[in-house]
Amino acid sequence: MKLNIGDVVVVTDDVLKGVITNIIGETIVVKTEDGFTLNFHSNELVKIPEEQSEIAKKVVVSHHLSQKTDYKKGGKAVKQKRTKELTPAMEVDLHIQKLTKSTKGMDNYDILSLQMDTAKHKIEFAIRNRIPRVVFIHGVGEGVLKEELHFLLNRYPVKLSEASYQKYGMGATEVYLIQNTKDT
Repeated sequence: MKLNIGDVVVVTDDVLKGVITNIIGETIVVKTEDGFTLNFHSNELVKIPEEQSEIAKKVVVSHHLSQKTDYKKGGKAVKQKRTKELTPAMEVDLHIQKLTKSTKGMDNYDILSLQMDTAKHKIEFAIRNRIPRVVFIHGVGEGVLKEELHFLLNRYPVKLSEASYQKYGMGATEVYLIQNTKDT
């Protein structure tokens, strides 16, 4: 990934975010949100394509989303307020800093493998325990984790959809488990 001056980046094995202010050979100078200037190598940084707050400014959420529309005979639409909330979903945060204390010594393959193993164990746990909904928080990033997650989940009896934008932004997938109503 090519990094440029002005790019917003996060540090892979630390909780730091900042803006690239200078690039000197292999050294990338980052000014953190706290105002500190630190030097990093490019493989220690991940570019954030666009701030969530900037994305939110571009998305228009209609007030009709909070209402349910029923169509009666004759084609007339009748709107009703939703009175019953769905059962709370099991949330699984796949951000690497939530899964391990440190990523020192891990390359991207190791990180993705840990995230996918976690997702596999959680979806199988949900199926065994008949949990109807699971939200996997994968973040926005470059979309590799989301793509791999969807590939994995398509092996199971589930329906996938985007999770609530208001609650998770654009970085989460909601999974509805398709379960038999008969117990065997």
